[in-house]
Amino acid sequence: MKTRTHILIIALLSIALGVAATLLVLQIRERQVGKNWQYGQWRKLALILDQVEKNYVDTIDIKAMTDAAVTAALEKLDPHSVYLPPVELKASNEDLASNFEGIGIQFNVPNDTAVVLQVIAGGPSEKAGLLTGDRILQVDDKTIAGTKTPQDSMVRRMRGTSGTKVRLLVERSGEKIPFDITRGKIPLHSIDAAFMLNDTTAYLKLSKFSMSTYKEFVQAAADLRNQGMKKLIFDVRGNTGGYLDQAYHLCNEFLGQGDLIVYMEGLHRKREDLLADGRGRYQDVRLVILQDEHSASSSEIFAGAMQDNDRATILGVRSFGKGLVQEPIDFTDGSGMRLTVARFHTPSGRCIQKPYGERYAYDIYERYSTGEMTTADSIKIDQEQAYLTKSGRTVYGGGGIIPDVFIPVDTTRATKFYLDCNKKATQVRFASYWFDTHKAEINRLQSYSELEAYIRGARLERAFLSFAESRDRLKCTEAEWDKTKVYLMPQINALVGRYSPLGENAFYRLYLPIDKTVQKALAL
Repeated sequence: MKTRTHILIIALLSIALGVAATLLVLQIRERQVGKNWQYGQWRKLALILDQVEKNYVDTIDIKAMTDAAVTAALEKLDPHSVYLPPVELKASNEDLASNFEGIGIQFNVPNDTAVVLQVIAGGPSEKAGLLTGDRILQVDDKTIAGTKTPQDSMVRRMRGTSGTKVRLLVERSGEKIPFDITRGKIPLHSIDAAFMLNDTTAYLKLSKFSMSTYKEFVQAAADLRNQGMKKLIFDVRGNTGGYLDQAYHLCNEFLGQGDLIVYMEGLHRKREDLLADGRGRYQDVRLVILQDEHSASSSEIFAGAMQDNDRATILGVRSFGKGLVQEPIDFTDGSGMRLTVARFHTPSGRCIQKPYGERYAYDIYERYSTGEMTTADSIKIDQEQAYLTKSGRTVYGGGGIIPDVFIPVDTTRATKFYLDCNKKATQVRFASYWFDTHKAEINRLQSYSELEAYIRGARLERAFLSFAESRDRLKCTEAEWDKTKVYLMPQINALVGRYSPLGENAFYRLYLPIDKTVQKALAL
């Protein structure tokens, strides 16, 4: 017993002497080069991790601890400086890439079963014979239908390296059919829709600023110009940003030579001005930009450049407010970080980054609770951050792009029946059901006029109410339906139209007539 006690005392003394020696070294070093040396050179962090590795009671996962330490350190900087483990980095890069590797379908999950919404032309699935409306039951040996499999898990199972194979078991018209598909490179599009609203006004919906955004815009805009475009309604609602160079090239198409687009500046980055070169092909097109509270980053660069140069009218609500520039830094283990290196400023000098602190994540929620989304007077404006546009109009910094024309969020459609349908995704499931039972007719629709005629004669209103009552036990009084159908039926028509060969263009064409922001843009 005494021997064990002596051993324990000796061990404790050894640890104590080791710590004392370390502290002595720290004290000597502090006297030599100042108290902040161990922080400035990140040595304290290395010392702590080293002590944990050498002395902790149990086996530790060094990689997990390192990742946790890096994540915690970056959280002390700003909300957009982040560490990305390999899986997250790959997903982040794929989201903004112009292509990914997979089987080439778009699907949704209306009833715990993946239903093919679109088969990408020229992709592996089209070559294998998959069709719009097919229900995916199995991916390889994993059943995904009726098992509450998360949609992102379904996507991961279907994606994979080009050249590898995957087997899908699908249900089509009551028959189960297996498909062996060889994965390949699939193009990703950032323009969701582009079409003419009338003889001279075009509509373009941009979902993100990916690697191919500018190339897609050049092609889409040329086609719209050939159809008579003189005015463009450019929709960046919900666009959370992406590559800054794509925003620059897009701005350049609308601005004159020497017009400032954006400038960037940081502690370790000298000011860099990006100017228009004067070769933009659409300087004569009247421009209206639609934004919302989720329009961020590159979307705000685009909107800010157009507003400050008096080149466009901005409609909607205040944008998100992200004015920080991240630089990607990738590591050899497949992980990486996105480090904020500068702030971007609009041409008038505004930095539209909103303040960040503990409430940053709740900012959008607070905009709703304070009435900002329904009343223009509720927008918080920092009068000390007033700037002038090219023509001398006053604009404000301090958190997002404030629109020229405020369009409040529409709350009039929120009847109980409407909200209950949204909770159960009744509209989406009805559209899938309708396509299943009218597939041949819908697949024959090759023009918008044919689609409109089909919708008018389909009696979807009666069919939807019957579906809602029988499938979801949702009943609607006549008075409530009179108030609801004005908003609900265009949505249902659009969801059914999306299953036609016209795809997303059909969806937006059928839905936009009840979009108050678009209607205001048309009236300007």
